[in-house]
Amino acid sequence: MKQPPPAVRRRQPLPERQPKPGSEDPEAPARTTAIIDNPGYRRADRDPDFLQRGDMRGMRLMLDYLKPQTLLNEHDVAHTIVVFGSTRIPEPAAATRAAAALTNAFAANPKDAELKRRLDIARRIEAKSRYYDVARQFGRLVGACGDKAIGGRIMVMTGGGPGIMEAANRGACDVGAQSIGLNIDLPHEQYPNPYVSPDLCFSFRYFAMRKLHFLLRARALVAFPGGYGTLDELFEVLTLSQTRKISPVPVILVGEAYWRRVFDPDFLMAEGTIDPEDRDLFWYAETAEEIWRDILLWYELKGEPLLPPGAADELCRPDATG
Repeated sequence: MKQPPPAVRRRQPLPERQPKPGSEDPEAPARTTAIIDNPGYRRADRDPDFLQRGDMRGMRLMLDYLKPQTLLNEHDVAHTIVVFGSTRIPEPAAATRAAAALTNAFAANPKDAELKRRLDIARRIEAKSRYYDVARQFGRLVGACGDKAIGGRIMVMTGGGPGIMEAANRGACDVGAQSIGLNIDLPHEQYPNPYVSPDLCFSFRYFAMRKLHFLLRARALVAFPGGYGTLDELFEVLTLSQTRKISPVPVILVGEAYWRRVFDPDFLMAEGTIDPEDRDLFWYAETAEEIWRDILLWYELKGEPLLPPGAADELCRPDATG
């Protein structure tokens, strides 16, 4: 082996001459250990206690934003179709079993008012469970076009939970496509549904960052029957579109009979609290094929098609009948 020049060798102290601070102090090793073990010595990026401090909120917000953003970019996700709906609407078979069990229980206790209330709700959930199948079929349609979109991949994005969101992720999984789930830390622990793609399922600390990621790539919001969470996302998108804080996107309410009872935009317009044009920020649909066709046609008419001509199969075309 070639030896370094003598001048270089002379710069390297011999092992026995290495400095040993405090080597004459018998307490020095314990002092050094105490320093290394102290939380203050931890590297900041490896100190979870430090990252949880109140004055580190800005850093946590940035991480909540950057991790999904980085990974979605790495997966070339350019467009998302955001699907929301109740976590309490299961697939039809499960809804039917639940209603049947309560029917039997109420038959044995016909004077139990609480059982009657639960049975009535179970029957209404059973009636709405058909939307699970609609959401699942819609997930299949979007999933089938995942790698055909202009400018990058298009994917279903949900809140990652059960019910309607599970159905949309499941539909994409049915056709071998990836889909995205944005979970959130809640006091009652929420688990992701099993059909979200593992490398595209994110857990957020802050609702604000989760909401931001719902809209950053959103090309449409599809709202199935749901509760407060669904209404929150729906009205947020309508407000942002109304105020032009975002460019309007298709907002489709699935299940006209349900949504007309949930809120009355015609009443708001008549009362002068919204403008007539605000009423046109959304429309209704009933089937998966209708939803997907409307979204694709909306972008075709806008002059910004999501899919190149002739690149999609018959289920992806705006004129498809399914």
